[in-house]
Amino acid sequence: MGKLKGFLEIERQAAPKRPTSERLADWNEVYLPYATPDLQAQGARCMDCGIPFCHQGCPLGNLIPDWNDLVYRGKWRGAIDRLHKTNNFPEWTGRLCPAPCEGSCVLAIDSDAVTIKAVELAIVERAFDEGWIAPAPPAVRTGKAVAVVGSGPAGLAAADQLNRAGHTVTVFEKSDRIGGLLRYGIPEFKMEKRFLNRRLAVMEAEGVRFRTGVNVGVDVSAGNLRAEHDALLLAGGAGWPRDLTVPGRELRGIHFAMEYLTQQNRRNEGDAVPAAEAITAAGKRVVIIGGGDTGADCLGTVHRQGAASVAQFELLPRPPDRRGSDNPWPNWPNIFRVSAAHEEGGDRVYSVSTERFSGTGDGRVARLHGTKVEMQRRDGRMTFEPVPDTAFEMDVDLVLLAMGFLGPERDGLLSELGVRLTERGNVWRDDNWMTSVPSVFTAGDMQRGQSLIVWAIAEGRSAARGIDAWLMGRSDLPAPV
Repeated sequence: MGKLKGFLEIERQAAPKRPTSERLADWNEVYLPYATPDLQAQGARCMDCGIPFCHQGCPLGNLIPDWNDLVYRGKWRGAIDRLHKTNNFPEWTGRLCPAPCEGSCVLAIDSDAVTIKAVELAIVERAFDEGWIAPAPPAVRTGKAVAVVGSGPAGLAAADQLNRAGHTVTVFEKSDRIGGLLRYGIPEFKMEKRFLNRRLAVMEAEGVRFRTGVNVGVDVSAGNLRAEHDALLLAGGAGWPRDLTVPGRELRGIHFAMEYLTQQNRRNEGDAVPAAEAITAAGKRVVIIGGGDTGADCLGTVHRQGAASVAQFELLPRPPDRRGSDNPWPNWPNIFRVSAAHEEGGDRVYSVSTERFSGTGDGRVARLHGTKVEMQRRDGRMTFEPVPDTAFEMDVDLVLLAMGFLGPERDGLLSELGVRLTERGNVWRDDNWMTSVPSVFTAGDMQRGQSLIVWAIAEGRSAARGIDAWLMGRSDLPAPV
């Protein structure tokens, strides 16, 4: 424990942010680094609990009290060593993870949690600045080859681990750049892509091979890939978006969130977007349907494109400001949250259902027709009943659907392999992360369903151990937590 009474003497300090007027004028990251003394003081708040419940909250099992104490004492090299024991990419989780560890922090029972996420990010950025993170290729190769399909956090974590074990790893990505949703789903203002490229350069120097523009199951058959590799990992994510099946859905100006976010991320990469295909919020009245993280990503993007107005709709009621009696610590607190994008403007509308759209003579969306709803439980199922006399209409020019995902896309790779699916439509796997097809493994959202970046990395690491053990008869890779 760093400072004996640090949690009593030091208050939580929120991460510094750029002024709203400044950040809306560009696509750079919202948050700024802490001053080093302030960050060390935040690490001093950690109580090094006898039972560190932050471990329970973190799917990666990060050694949080260890590196909090090391940061407080200024032992940064030791801190990055502890951090890398459990997390391949702390510079990504330190920016993108919602920090379930903080929800499980013992201080969070009746006070403000330790700023775990901020300390994590400061450690890895210090390590890069000092040159402590450099390519370290494996000393010996096993002669085994593994193909990883999908270059999101699950696929990249597995590739990194398998390469360290000495296997020859090739990552296949259907897009033109590596990164999956890290590249084209996450806006630049949440994570500048130079931080993705920086780590990919290290992995490539260590021997991981990247092949872009290859849609496995379309451009190359899964059978050929299996014939050329000793094992195959399916880490293609859950890219099948949930649609809104209401009258008027076919009108122009209604788009899936990922279609919209991907296009803006391509612009930020320097790609030209044909005018006929361009989706922009500039000068438009925008409605985002979906109140989660993807909806917030759309919100921040809409602001930066210069929308005339924006409203974010959520079917569920507004969360409470504090934990309810049915949501006790150390579970993830289901409370009202305000992201940086919400601070920048827009209306948040809860308990509302979109019933239909109507359009103009040229087939563009012009009006949204909705109603307020009330959440009720009937026969053990949650339903949303319209509230009488609450129907409304509003003018819209652009509608973005950010209602989550239904699971992996079935056509192509999965149908060719014939892998077994779960009742929820995800790829089934056994305790060793192998699918119903021998030598074919799976990890991440493809088998779990839409989830967090920390779960993706944790599952990529676990699948890598399963593959390594299957190939070699045993594995020295870290066991899952």
